Amino acid sequence: MNMNDLNMQQLSHWQLRTDAAGIAWATLDRAGESANTLSKAVLEELDRLLTHLDGQPPKALIITSGKSAGFVAGADIGEFTALASPEATKGFVALGWNVFERLAAVPYPTLALVRGHCLGGGLELAMACRYRVAVDEPGTKFALPEVMLGIFPGWGGMKRLPALVGPQVALDMMLTGRNVDAKKAKRLGLADECVAPRVMHNAARGLVLSGKPARRMPFMARLLNGPLKGVVANGARKQVAKKARPEHYPAPYAIIDFWQHHNGNALAAPEVMARITGNDTAKNLVRVFHLQERLKGFGKDGAFKAQRLHVVGAGVMGGDIAAVAALKGITVTLQDQDLSRIAPAIARAKKLFERRLKDKLLVRAAMDRLIPDPSGAGAAHADVVIEAIFENLEAKHALLKSLEARMKPEAVLATNTSSLKIEDLRTVLNRPERLVGIHFFNPVPMMPLVEVVEAGGTDGAAFRNACAFVKQIDKLPLPVKSAPGFLVNAVLAPYMLEAMRCVDEGIAPETVDAAMEAFGMPMGPIELADTVGLDIAMAAGKTLAAGAGGNVEPPRCLAEKVAAGNLGKKSGRGFYDFASGKPAKGGAGTVPAGLAQRLVAPLLAKTQQLVDEGIVADAELADAGVIFGTGFAPFTGGPLHYANQRAAGRSTNHG
Repeated sequence: MNMNDLNMQQLSHWQLRTDAAGIAWATLDRAGESANTLSKAVLEELDRLLTHLDGQPPKALIITSGKSAGFVAGADIGEFTALASPEATKGFVALGWNVFERLAAVPYPTLALVRGHCLGGGLELAMACRYRVAVDEPGTKFALPEVMLGIFPGWGGMKRLPALVGPQVALDMMLTGRNVDAKKAKRLGLADECVAPRVMHNAARGLVLSGKPARRMPFMARLLNGPLKGVVANGARKQVAKKARPEHYPAPYAIIDFWQHHNGNALAAPEVMARITGNDTAKNLVRVFHLQERLKGFGKDGAFKAQRLHVVGAGVMGGDIAAVAALKGITVTLQDQDLSRIAPAIARAKKLFERRLKDKLLVRAAMDRLIPDPSGAGAAHADVVIEAIFENLEAKHALLKSLEARMKPEAVLATNTSSLKIEDLRTVLNRPERLVGIHFFNPVPMMPLVEVVEAGGTDGAAFRNACAFVKQIDKLPLPVKSAPGFLVNAVLAPYMLEAMRCVDEGIAPETVDAAMEAFGMPMGPIELADTVGLDIAMAAGKTLAAGAGGNVEPPRCLAEKVAAGNLGKKSGRGFYDFASGKPAKGGAGTVPAGLAQRLVAPLLAKTQQLVDEGIVADAELADAGVIFGTGFAPFTGGPLHYANQRAAGRSTNHG
């Protein structure tokens, strides 16, 4: 590449150069940011760049990124959420739509060279090009995740994605926010080529000058995207209805309507657009996005990176912690009393690797990183050691004392305890300040939150390194103080207790669960108790009651079921029968007025209490922890945000 085509003073975020073959290379390198996002200024500069090329048309245009962090992460969410009026929001949508329509209409061939994340507006930019080359490396992901923020892909995504990959695949991606990697993008037709990094520039040059026609969908996909749109749309609405109520999550329903009736152009239905962008759900889901980013920030400090992990305890929790770490590239040694106890964890891990990685070579590599270690030799070499044995203070004391004697001095020593206090566990250590809690939730591969627990006097470096490890395995670290139940279990206990008291009063379990599912919970509290295990719910209730200085009698219905050995899903029967693997539920009947508010009230009160006591630093982190640790209805913005909105009279969709 040799010469600047556009006065650089006119461009703060784009660089435009033309190479010897007459190909213009437009590189997006947003000023002052570590990742590319599409702001008003970035879009306006792209529009000026296209105006310049109108006067001097190149042989072709290749759009690429100047950031090591990826292609484009989407629209600038901060700028979008700061828009003060429906007119301003509509103007921002119109700007992106019009610029990308203009890019799609230029007479010369265009190509997006995608390396790293290509999300939201970034994918809409790439799809406005005639061709796309995907670079085959782990960070390359394509997605339209706007629905997760309660909004929609307004810059052409709802029009172009169905035309490229067919409406069924496109709607699945848009309605779930699910991403695809480079190889799958090529298989679907979203990318024209999938190439190694070393050949990406040559591949882009060759394709953009090839004269190859843009990909055309197969005949059946064209029918589904045309005359049979109504059939696809109705099927999509039924699928969405199984997961999301329109009063809670209106965006997916709007996406289907925009595609079906307006060819994906939100500007053609301004009243629908205004309803989506102006409602509480969108504001609250954007709030949740920012809460998630704040949690991610706890793992970014310092240079700590674990190469080796040692886990003691190959039960469901310990085995799955080991598997997730191995999946993320860490060498893991897994210790238990003998190989027969470790074998089920290895078998579970293999299924997880096959499900997530799909490639046989990658699965083999992950299996090679997960090493059975009945003798515990790996503890001496590990950067992080986690004990995940049963909840018994004496047993944990003996283990922790033994581990400390063998570990590297700088290694992180952690416990996965859910009910014992760090202060009680560390009394046997020579360096008690080094022990931290790293508390995972079941099922470990699915649950994003991990509580990182510190007691008074905990070593600051050990705590920061624990947070960094959690972030390294793609979980969300939540700093909490040592206290019974920490945050998540402490707020769930009174909520589940209240639900069982309702059952004691004669309200059917199905009715209790239906009330909270209508509130927006992913699972009702009675089914949740069955899933966790009624014996665990009983033990946790006793521990938390003792820790709080109380003597709370367990609900009669819970005590009777535990005494009878009906422990929930794991025993096949609890409040529900799990013979089929799923709870057999009868009809919910009429839900009494105010039941949901009665059930959620103890959870809200306990969350506020834990903030007041400093167990979690502030209300934002408490909301984040309860959302990502329990699934508390994200569209509410979190329990304390919901309580504040309701107190102010601004929350109207719950009874």
